Amino acid sequence: MYRLLFDQVFRRIDPERAHHVGFRVVRLVAAVPGLRELVARRTRPAGPPLAVMGLEVPAPFGLAAGFDKDARGIRGLAMLGFGFVEVGTVTAHPQPGNDRPRLWRHVEQRAVRNRMGFNNQGAVAVAARLRRVRAAAWSRGVVVGVNIGKSKVTPVEDAIGDYATSARLLAPLADYLVVNVSSPNTPGLRSLQAVDQLRPVLAAVQAASAEVGAAPPLLVKIAPDLSDDDVDAVADLAAELGLAGVVAVNTTIAHDLGEGGLSGPPLLGRGLAVVRRLRERLPADAVVIGVGGVTTPDDALAYREAGADLVQGYTGFVYEGPFWAARVNRALAGRWAMAGRSR
Repeated sequence: MYRLLFDQVFRRIDPERAHHVGFRVVRLVAAVPGLRELVARRTRPAGPPLAVMGLEVPAPFGLAAGFDKDARGIRGLAMLGFGFVEVGTVTAHPQPGNDRPRLWRHVEQRAVRNRMGFNNQGAVAVAARLRRVRAAAWSRGVVVGVNIGKSKVTPVEDAIGDYATSARLLAPLADYLVVNVSSPNTPGLRSLQAVDQLRPVLAAVQAASAEVGAAPPLLVKIAPDLSDDDVDAVADLAAELGLAGVVAVNTTIAHDLGEGGLSGPPLLGRGLAVVRRLRERLPADAVVIGVGGVTTPDDALAYREAGADLVQGYTGFVYEGPFWAARVNRALAGRWAMAGRSR
């Protein structure tokens, strides 16, 4: 049914507009008692929760950052069956993002390309919204990660303070915190993946979190376009600083389709390779969250077999529809643990 709706309606609408319309519908359904419970019964995870990073995660497949930049729809997204929701990317300063058009579908590849540029309302506004979420009874048991990035107006040489500002505001409200240094759409951002620049950023986020009495698990998100040696260097730095782990991978610029980063099935092979390399390099207790190209339960299991502790998706949501996460998580029930033992 959704495939028909997508082909006949959604693909004819501007991708960014379609995103806003679809997201609004999700939020509206979540706000209606009775209808919300009806949907939740259909999407409730079938397997037992997982113990990851000291958290009880309802299901292994969650929503990657980028869909809900401002923490506006956590209740609705959890209702749809995502095991956890990562909001953001959030920056210290509010910003509109890059000029439109900035989002494109590549239907023949089931892929999406974007140059959004971290459009978001800023850390102060997102923190206020997350405080309301945390105060609500429905949020108990909902795992929320927060992804933070550098503000466009902040020079790269001042990135440390920019990330620290976001961490002070958001760390107390996050089940886990992700430092994003891997988007291709903010000038200079990917240069922060070099370990000599990344080390002080991560140390500052750790210190800022401690200042406000919060110590959520901290991860760093890396690009698929890093060389293998650079992946190893980031893994070694994560171990040195005692990070909880690494999120791999972000969108890729290794394409000839135009500006921006590409997500979806073209990323799957490299994403699996990076996760496999991280798993071999990181300490055994470090967490790897695999993301990139997940469309089917078999894709998620491939990440598990490569060494991922959790898996995320986003682009598949566009092409597979609102019950995609629930289908994936139900199919994974009973298979996830077996795949982990087989790696």
